[in-house]
Amino acid sequence: MKNLSLEHVVRSAKNKTDKTPLLILLHGYGSNEQDLFSFASELPEDLFIVSARAPMTMNPGSYAWYTIHFDMNNGKFSDTDEAKESISKISTFIDEVKEEYQVGIENTFLLGFSQGTILSYAIGLNYPEKVQHIIALSGYINLDLLESGHRINNFTKLDFFCSHGTVDQVIPVEWAQNATPYLNELSIKNTYKEYMVGHGVAPQNFYDFKKWIEDRI
Repeated sequence: MKNLSLEHVVRSAKNKTDKTPLLILLHGYGSNEQDLFSFASELPEDLFIVSARAPMTMNPGSYAWYTIHFDMNNGKFSDTDEAKESISKISTFIDEVKEEYQVGIENTFLLGFSQGTILSYAIGLNYPEKVQHIIALSGYINLDLLESGHRINNFTKLDFFCSHGTVDQVIPVEWAQNATPYLNELSIKNTYKEYMVGHGVAPQNFYDFKKWIEDRI
């Protein structure tokens, strides 16, 4: 698509104006921009949908927002510097999309899965002026990615739909459960739901966040 800083695919809205809400999709580790884009045909026609490709190539068709290291001594851990760099890239990309396509000026949704969710949490908490609604699927808040002064940000227009699988074998459900008290402490509107599923999106999860989106456009 257009020559913006991240590769992406687009589904335009049925009747696009400068008031059209924007939904940006951030895929998980090892996936690509087509993954979450499969939701697009089932989501409201009033949304302008952009699915971004992570900048790091793992294999053909497989991309990551940051490296996950596997170490005999430290176990599995994330490359925080690369993650922060991706947060900066996503932040810039959100601005580029709004400017290029003239949408989402006042109503922007960010939907992430797994690694994309971890970054979505950070974007929302670090830059609440850029997004109003975040759908956080199968991820958690990584405190190492939050700016030191984020607690004084204006969160009055921000809200979250957070969900996780009760038998997630990749990211423990307990990590996801920590989001609710953290967001509550900052007086941020949020909803948290769990589904009997592993590291994926159950059908009922999709219908629930679809309804959540519909109520906000």
